[in-house]
Amino acid sequence: MTRITIGLVGLLAALAPPATAGAQEPSQAIIDGTGPGWRALGAEDFENVNTDPDTWTFDGDVIRCTGQPVGVTRTKEPVTNFELVVRWRHLESGGNSGVFVWAPAEALEGIERGKLPRGGIEVQVLDNGFATKYEERTGKKGDFFTTHGDVFPVGTSTMTPFEPTSPDGSRSFPTEERVKDAGEWNHYYIRAINGEVRLWVNGKEVSGGKDCNPATGYLCLESEGAPIEFQGLRIRELP
Repeated sequence: MTRITIGLVGLLAALAPPATAGAQEPSQAIIDGTGPGWRALGAEDFENVNTDPDTWTFDGDVIRCTGQPVGVTRTKEPVTNFELVVRWRHLESGGNSGVFVWAPAEALEGIERGKLPRGGIEVQVLDNGFATKYEERTGKKGDFFTTHGDVFPVGTSTMTPFEPTSPDGSRSFPTEERVKDAGEWNHYYIRAINGEVRLWVNGKEVSGGKDCNPATGYLCLESEGAPIEFQGLRIRELP
């Protein structure tokens, strides 16, 4: 019995993901999510939270969002440790969207139409033209965000962001500017393991954070005022 137990522990240790992800993938790689353990996420995996019935359209491996009203659709089941890949493109300059990781159930319950979750870790999906629109609207530069893959906690959730960070220290800013302009496809690879989130943009790791709380919850796609398309959304759940 002891020999069998030790063998099982060794197997699980070999399969388990590391607490950090830095050395496990090449610094530049487009991971397409077609290897063993990966599965596609489609209409049957999501349920609308607080948007209109026609806000989200699932067409094969393409998910189209009108951007109206502001709100989210979420996975039917929560996830803990996982890898996620998705391609996305904004259809107009200045578009805003996001992928929420580990949104807790209480952050999604009863939220009104036009509101976003009250918790979770947001992996931002902004078009490069958003910075210009923000400056035109407010008369000042938006130094608290970038358009290249910010990662940050929302509402009741907490996270220690990786450097570089926003001026107030709440967001992990990307180390490189890699997002393409409206109409062009971008690729995100998100790894969320043991309370740590890391983001690769178009094949290069750029941002993330650790000590996320909670470190389990729902995945959400965000509708925030502008049309956007997601393609090839795939997940691989890990031990």
